Amino acid sequence: MQLYHSPTSPFVRKVMVTLHETGQLDDVEIVPAAGTPIDKGSMPVSWNPLGKIPTLVRDEGPALFDSRVICRYLDARAGAGLYPEKRIWEVLTLEALADGITEAAVLMVYESRCRPEEKIHDFWVEGQWAKVARALNVLETRWTSHLVGPLDMGQIAVGCALGYVDFRHGGRDWREGRDGLAAWEAAFAARPAMQATRPPL
Repeated sequence: MQLYHSPTSPFVRKVMVTLHETGQLDDVEIVPAAGTPIDKGSMPVSWNPLGKIPTLVRDEGPALFDSRVICRYLDARAGAGLYPEKRIWEVLTLEALADGITEAAVLMVYESRCRPEEKIHDFWVEGQWAKVARALNVLETRWTSHLVGPLDMGQIAVGCALGYVDFRHGGRDWREGRDGLAAWEAAFAARPAMQATRPPL
C-alpha cells in the first residue's frame, strides 16, 4: 500500500498512529505530498479528486480517503478492535467531534496562509476557534470516562486533534479551565505511537 503523507497534517497523523498501534507500519510505503486548496502541488489528485491527504492506495481496490475511511479499513485489516461494536456509536461520534476540532483548526491556518493579510477575515477565524472551544468543553465535561477507557479510534482522533491545536495554535492555551482533558492529553501524548508521529517543529 502507498500512503500519501505530510508530516504536519493532523489527519495523516491519525492514520500513522493507527498504523503504529495496529502493527501495520511496514505494510505501507510513505509518499510525500504537499499543497493547499488553491495550489494542488503534489497532492494525489489522480487517486483522490478532492486533492487531499491522507489518501491510501491499495492493490485490491480503489484508493481510500479520508482519514476516517482509512482508519476504519486499517482497523478491519488488522482486526485491532479500535471500533468496538459495543461502543461503536460513541466511538464514531467522538471521532467526528475530534475531526471537527481539527477541521476548524486547519481552516484557521488556511485563512492566513491562503489570503493576503489585508483580506484575512478575523471574525471568521474567531468563529472557527469558537467551534474548537465548544468541542473542548464538551470533551472536558462529557467524555472523560470514555477517554480513560480502552484504546479506540475516538481517543486516537482526540489525541491528534489536541496535538494539532498545540502545533498550530499553541498561543491560545486550550488547557486553561480544562484540567481533566489536559491531564488525559499529557498521558496519551506519551504513547510511543504519538511520540513517533509528532510533527516537526
